[in-house]
Amino acid sequence: MTRVFISRDMASIALGADDVARAFAQAGCEVVRTGSRGLFSIEPLVEVETDEGRIGYGPVGPQDVAAVLDGTHGARLGRVDDLPFFAGQQRFTFARCGVIDPLSLADYAAHGGWRGLEKARGQSPQMVVDVVKASGLRGRGGAGFPTGIKWQTVLDASAATKFIVCNADEGDSGTFADRMLMEGDPFCLIEGMAIAAHAVGAGHGYIYIRSEYPFSIAAMRAAIEASAHIVAPFTLEVREGAGAYVCGEETALLDSIEGKRGQVRAKPPLPALQGLFGQPTVINNVLSLAAVPFILAEGAEAYAAVGFGRSRGTMPVQLAGNVKHGGLYEIGFGITLGELVNGIGGGTASGRPVRAVQVGGPLGAYFPPGMFHLPFDYEAFAQAGGLIGHAGITVFDDSVDMAHMARFAMEFCAAESCGKCTPCRIGSTRGVEIMDRIIAARAPAQSGAGGRIAPSRNGVLEKALYSRAPDRIDVSVEAQTRLLRDLADTMKYGSLCALGGFTPYPVLSALDHFPEDFGAPAPIKEAAE
Repeated sequence: MTRVFISRDMASIALGADDVARAFAQAGCEVVRTGSRGLFSIEPLVEVETDEGRIGYGPVGPQDVAAVLDGTHGARLGRVDDLPFFAGQQRFTFARCGVIDPLSLADYAAHGGWRGLEKARGQSPQMVVDVVKASGLRGRGGAGFPTGIKWQTVLDASAATKFIVCNADEGDSGTFADRMLMEGDPFCLIEGMAIAAHAVGAGHGYIYIRSEYPFSIAAMRAAIEASAHIVAPFTLEVREGAGAYVCGEETALLDSIEGKRGQVRAKPPLPALQGLFGQPTVINNVLSLAAVPFILAEGAEAYAAVGFGRSRGTMPVQLAGNVKHGGLYEIGFGITLGELVNGIGGGTASGRPVRAVQVGGPLGAYFPPGMFHLPFDYEAFAQAGGLIGHAGITVFDDSVDMAHMARFAMEFCAAESCGKCTPCRIGSTRGVEIMDRIIAARAPAQSGAGGRIAPSRNGVLEKALYSRAPDRIDVSVEAQTRLLRDLADTMKYGSLCALGGFTPYPVLSALDHFPEDFGAPAPIKEAAE
């Protein structure tokens, strides 16, 4: 019986993978459902087991079964690992995704699973924490805080009860690595959490997943049940979030797990000392915890040997938006932004020139092609006024209106704010109003601008656009831009969490790098200085 491998990842299913799987089963094949390999332009991908190894075909439809089985299908790819998109990757965390049956304990063990947990349990908690410190692993969801230091704080805390919390509330636009890992290799996340529990003395863990990820929720619950005897006495459960973006912030997430409205807590106390239900708590995101089994199994040196500067190991970069080859690409830190967008991503799907990329989700900065020399590194991006965040890269071609993108950032913050602090709650709403005035007052479109710029209103505000405007208000681009910079400064330094604090990143980067879309000949920085 011919054996074929087809993804059951949510993205693959959206592209028709279930129909393809049924067609191959009806043809008498043994169908193994895997996770996605991560290149969505070839999904639904079918890999046929042969004497030469697994031979890929994609994209494949239900009508293509016969041609795939006799080897004549035009979309024959050969060995998937040999494709340029995959050959250059360094897959530490995603090595099993797309290769194994995600819910098969035998498959997981046969591909190196549980080795890290076994080694960890043969060492003292302090030794495990020291290994994680030596690896250089940093949080893969925000500012890149060293994981080992966070674990050390919880280990040193004196308490009878401690918790491990996995932040799987993947809410950034253009990101899907957490979902791919949970659907393609859920035991890896469980193993990482069990290692963390041994390292800090925790007995129970929670995986907080947004309700928009039903396949991830189902996969994690099934994997927790199947592996309970292996990770015992550590126990795990899944908690579903309602999809509030702010619950990706660790303290709002804790409130949500406790059954409260998800609002940001003031710090101190740190969650590592007083976290879930007031107990010391390790909170890491999916990619941080899923990196731990490799580190314990292969050693801190093997992980730390890859990377750039203080950014060690690999990062699963997610390419999305107007990009030719969208997908997940795991590579060591240090690759340039241009190599990722143009070399790996192949430029835009539309074929038009790349004008901007946003890195780090809806709160990330926009970068023009002139900055594509930047190495993918926490410090390099921070110095350039940006952040890596969850490593989502969203690509835009030259038809994008960057003033409207800046407005969207403020609008997004206003919609998602928990409302606890004034700079975020009120500042984002005022930001939308300022952007509306700038868009109304900006200069006429210049030749070659692609129709991005609205007609000039000569600095005169129409009451219909802003009904609460005083009779005498300077609505010129220059005045409103100064006001926007002043507001951004207040939000950045006055907000309680990163939602309000990082919203200025996309706004100011759009203004600094694309002033022509705001009707300004050059950036106006007086207020910020």
